[in-house]
Amino acid sequence: MSTTAELLKGAAELFPDEVVTSAHVRHFELPAGAGRFALITLDNGFDHTKPTTFGPQSLAHLNTALDQVEAEAANGEIVGVGITGKPFIFAVGADLKGVELLKQHSDALAIGKGGHDVFKRLADLAVPTFAYYNGAAMGGGVEVGLHCTYRTVSKALPAFSLPEVFLGLVPGWGGCTILPNLIGAEKAVSVIIENSLNQNRQLKGKQVFELGIADALFEGADFLEQSLIWTAGVLNGSVAVERPEIDRGEGWDQAVAKGRAIADSKVHGAAPAAYRALDIIEAAKDGDLQKGYDAEDQALADLIMGGELRSGIYAFNLVQKRGKRPAGAPDKSLARPVTKVGVVGAGLMASQLALLFLRRLEVPVVLTDIDQERVDKGVGYVHGEIEKLLGKGRINQDKANRLKGLVSGVLDKAEGFADADFIIEAVFEEMSVKQKVFAEVEAVAPAHAILATNTSSLSVSEMASKLKRPERVVGFHFFNPVAILPLLEIVRGEQTDDASLATAFGVAKKLKKTAVLTKDAPAFVVNRILTRFMGEIQNVIDEGTPVAVAEKGVEPLGLPMSPLVLLELVGPAIGLHVSETLNRSFPERFTVSPNLKAVVEAGKRGFYVYKPENGFKPELDPEVAALLKQGDVVLTEEQVRARVLDAVAQEIGLMLEEGVVAEAQDIDLCLITGAGWPFHLGGITPYLDREGVSERVNGKRFLAQGVASVPA
Repeated sequence: MSTTAELLKGAAELFPDEVVTSAHVRHFELPAGAGRFALITLDNGFDHTKPTTFGPQSLAHLNTALDQVEAEAANGEIVGVGITGKPFIFAVGADLKGVELLKQHSDALAIGKGGHDVFKRLADLAVPTFAYYNGAAMGGGVEVGLHCTYRTVSKALPAFSLPEVFLGLVPGWGGCTILPNLIGAEKAVSVIIENSLNQNRQLKGKQVFELGIADALFEGADFLEQSLIWTAGVLNGSVAVERPEIDRGEGWDQAVAKGRAIADSKVHGAAPAAYRALDIIEAAKDGDLQKGYDAEDQALADLIMGGELRSGIYAFNLVQKRGKRPAGAPDKSLARPVTKVGVVGAGLMASQLALLFLRRLEVPVVLTDIDQERVDKGVGYVHGEIEKLLGKGRINQDKANRLKGLVSGVLDKAEGFADADFIIEAVFEEMSVKQKVFAEVEAVAPAHAILATNTSSLSVSEMASKLKRPERVVGFHFFNPVAILPLLEIVRGEQTDDASLATAFGVAKKLKKTAVLTKDAPAFVVNRILTRFMGEIQNVIDEGTPVAVAEKGVEPLGLPMSPLVLLELVGPAIGLHVSETLNRSFPERFTVSPNLKAVVEAGKRGFYVYKPENGFKPELDPEVAALLKQGDVVLTEEQVRARVLDAVAQEIGLMLEEGVVAEAQDIDLCLITGAGWPFHLGGITPYLDREGVSERVNGKRFLAQGVASVPA
């Protein structure tokens, strides 16, 4: 038995529940008399909703198929070998469920080595090999094709990526080594580092071809047929494949340096994967593939046994699984149909909501406001956004006309809402204003209509308390920008009934939002945690720590932006309002910063100014600096970080005790999808566990050992 087979057999024993991918070999004559050809098809026996992956048994199946074609090639029975996938899916990489189970560095090393040993055989065959990327290809799916002599790609391919760095790994089955040697370091860094760290950005078929990863691009309808005609041309010499020369000089070094700058800007050195990948790309400059593969094996094993990957997989599973099956949601059969939506308010937030409901539900949407000018502006915004979609080719003229026809605005709520099933308010964040709006809506809306509030911090129960039917009021809190951030906090008031809640979850699903059920507690989840986080930053500044030190203290968290840049985005006045709301509820933990108050009263939009001569980097605004009144307690960056993390750990502990959400997992899901909290941290609770903060503050971990961490 070969070493590879032994390796894979050992790995398979660790992973008994693998969904196994078969590698079917079939033979046929190529067109134009080019000769007999062997085609390997990767297929796990399920439809495209369960994509094909590579676990140890799957690699063993491919290894067996390669035994067969290797013998045929050596005997001169075939002229070439191709590899493709089942309909719509090529292969989406290693099976991460198996990776989570690994406890030993040696087992992790075997996974890397096993993949390399199998894939390398494609490059070592006595005949040319061809990968036909017919559908989604990610990670190991991309890499198996990189080992082939030639590649074609379908124009219909929707998603192609090396997402490993995003998850906390490196492309470890040839990606870091072969890709830069195929398309050059600059393009490889873009695919491996930049796309991964930009929320796992995917490439389409045409981009794969334009980057030079594939040698030919064909229509999806007859992709395999055209690929085989092209293959015949390559083999009989009528098609010449030319690839540009790779810059192995200064260009290579510059690309790696650019990659490090991208990694620094995204993760601030807080996550090792990007840097390990760049080390391998840097070393691949001399074209020694085997040396690169060995480095990939080592990096893969080290990262599999580290906390970052486990947190990345945990975060991925939260978004892909828990996010699609919200904890605590009522039975979906209780949900009522929504055939018309009302929006109270026509400002920017209300207009964004109207556009979202219109695009996703494709039902009539009616806006109301206090005067015709505002109503017209709101409807005009929606029309303008539809025109932009048309201009970009995202929708056709018919659809644009239909969507525009579905949105309208009226002053009279009775006229607008008499037949609406779902009415959402997005008016000023003031309890008396919201109660007044709901009283007016209840008077004219049908008895079954859901009354939803987009409040970010006020009590849903109090808002509903003066209504005849408070059971149909539900919190429906979106995050700005509405089109981009996936989170929707669905808040159950004290009286909210199951049917109203089920309808809210049904609508959230159609809106393609990640819905999390929260208790009606002050500021719900994201705003409560962020306000405590920001409040502690404000406290250390107020006490005397320089602004720059306070900001740098939390840089190792790798957040998408610094706290004060985030405050600018939210708006200092809104930040102040939420901190005042929470201060009324929890005065012992939530402070109202006198300096923030001064900044808001001075009408400043934030703490920073951005000058072109300084490359638009944030600089403390001299006018804000003059407003700041600070004490004389100066903390170091480490002390700032400890203060902030302790405060956040305490708040999350209290929220879980109060039952604001079902589990710590929901806190992480909210922060990842509503606040852009880094995937590589797994949200916040795995990080607090890993750093020992949870135990220091609360006396226990948030998550059991083995959840978002290496099993004990």
